[in-house]
Amino acid sequence: MDLNKFFKAKSIAIIGISKNPNKIGHLIFRNLVESNFQGNLFLVNPNAYQVLNKKVYKNVNDIEQEIELAIITVPAKIVPGVIKDCGKKKIQNVVIITSGFRESGNEKLEDEVKLLLGKFKIKCIGVNALGVYDAYSRLDSLFIPRYRMKRPKQGGISFISQSASMGLAIIDLATTQSYGISKFISYGNATNIDESDILEYLGEDKETKIICVYLQGIKDGQKFIKVAKKVSKLKPVIIVKGGINPEVEKTTFSHTGHLAGSYEVYLAAFKQSNLIYTDSLHEMFNFARILEKTTPSKGNRIQIITNGGGYGISALDNIIKNNLRIAELDKKTFSSLKKQLHDLATINNLIDLSSNATSNDYKIAIESCLNDNNVDVLLLMILYQIPLIDSSILDIITDFNNQKKKPIIVVSTGGEFTDDLRKSLEEKNVITFNYPEEAVSSIKALVDYYSKK
Repeated sequence: MDLNKFFKAKSIAIIGISKNPNKIGHLIFRNLVESNFQGNLFLVNPNAYQVLNKKVYKNVNDIEQEIELAIITVPAKIVPGVIKDCGKKKIQNVVIITSGFRESGNEKLEDEVKLLLGKFKIKCIGVNALGVYDAYSRLDSLFIPRYRMKRPKQGGISFISQSASMGLAIIDLATTQSYGISKFISYGNATNIDESDILEYLGEDKETKIICVYLQGIKDGQKFIKVAKKVSKLKPVIIVKGGINPEVEKTTFSHTGHLAGSYEVYLAAFKQSNLIYTDSLHEMFNFARILEKTTPSKGNRIQIITNGGGYGISALDNIIKNNLRIAELDKKTFSSLKKQLHDLATINNLIDLSSNATSNDYKIAIESCLNDNNVDVLLLMILYQIPLIDSSILDIITDFNNQKKKPIIVVSTGGEFTDDLRKSLEEKNVITFNYPEEAVSSIKALVDYYSKK
């Protein structure tokens, strides 16, 4: 299914525009203008003449130009008539923001809309959708004002969300944490475009490197598994599943009109399709950024390099907890490090450079481990507070990371000084974490994906 016009349309009609600045149609119009959308915008409302000095058409069929996408915000009972108008205008793509259908018990009205969409061969995101956002084309059909929720910068992560409220949380978190995104899609009740269709489209989308999905239910299980298996071979797909307990099913139904289903069945389907599952939005973002920016792993042997023994032991515990392996250095690497490092450094199941460690000690250790075939992933635990560590360590890590020999992950816990250095590394595409447990769980996601691809 070609969904390109939902993200790259050059002409958009907003049906249900209002002079009221708090109405959904008005907000979407303003967002498109403020996003510097480069296409043509047309406004439709039979009871208005002009909004923000722009002409308003009484009916979409009064517009002479071709319309590639219509965004519908009229009351639910009027939607069928609007679909007929769009069909006569030969508009093939619509986003229906309007709620008040199956999710609120009005199945008959949604069935009528679905039949009309099929009759006129119209593709629809919605009903009951938050809309779509494309960071590259600047097509922004979300109805949340930009002053209340800033939009994320361009990047490689795309998000699919069945829930509008969860979608808002995802966009807000992406923006505040400076994650770059490609596309965001809130598809609501999936009246005729479902999660599988969107997943398949993003699988082929060149601007999307990682796909994140928030699901409450799946419309067609067999279709989803078939598509997921295909897409996960092309790029990582990370899933957060809502409604995992039977007690939550009624609430889930009231949001989108789809039952949540058996948690165990979903987990089995995700595993079968090589999807990466987590029950946490925070983990979803961690997994997404490590998979987007880190070199693919060739195995699960983790080498820890630290300047704090207890810090390193915490990471060791988490490696074992996550069923990863602790690397065993080659004898030549071991002997070389013994000769080059200072006497207080210890080399066993981790490389502890001790509080006497300098930035150059890290350079020696990192280079040796990158050249050791017994090491698959480097986990650097750095206490920047120790005086012998200077800012040159940032360039050392960045240079090694740019070689893309093996994944290099950095953990640094601390206050303002540490946070500034951590952000400096992130700006240079080095993946960093505040705590060992979140770093190791993210490495687990990285390793598992590439081991099964």
